[in-house]
Amino acid sequence: MKKDTKIAIVLIVLAILIVVIPPFALKGAEFGGSDDAGSQKIEEIAGDYEPWFTPVFETALNGEIPGEIESLLFCVQTAIGVGIIAFLMGRMVERKKWSREEETEQKAGQRA
Repeated sequence: MKKDTKIAIVLIVLAILIVVIPPFALKGAEFGGSDDAGSQKIEEIAGDYEPWFTPVFETALNGEIPGEIESLLFCVQTAIGVGIIAFLMGRMVERKKWSREEETEQKAGQRA
């Protein structure tokens, strides 16, 4: 088995373990977002605090963003990030292929 294949298998198993273990290890734990945690801490420290900034979308819609739209925006943001990462990884793979092809061409030119 190639070294790259072994590394890929180990990484896949590790990713699966990262997804599967936490729900069992943290039974009864409350999973919440950082926004909620921050809001709760601010209310504990200074209950009369008024935010000095209103999100752009809330201002444009004259109210809070519906949960579905918020999820949609989060998914779009995630898709853009994944697209950028995939593009960069593809570029790295292609660059490696090009350098290998150049090396083989140089070796072939030296032999001739």
